[in-house]
Amino acid sequence: MSNSRTQLVLGVKEHLLAGHPITQLECIVLFGVPSLTKVISDMRRDGYVIKSKRVPFVAALRRINESATLEPPRNLPVKEVTLTEYWLSR
Repeated sequence: MSNSRTQLVLGVKEHLLAGHPITQLECIVLFGVPSLTKVISDMRRDGYVIKSKRVPFVAALRRINESATLEPPRNLPVKEVTLTEYWLSR
């Protein structure tokens, strides 16, 4: 794994360790990490308990728009589309 990729993945891990939830969309847009699944899998292998649930797309979009600007297509049903949200269980 290259050093820049390692730094990006480290950002995702720190986000989770700080107690913040994350979705695949946030992982890509905010951290530039294309595979949240790999990060979650590695953390679980390291002994962390990661929980998940389905959340509306609009919830992830709201969090993204606190730091960046992301505008979905007008015809996308943002209230019906769901994403899997992950968080670190304490």
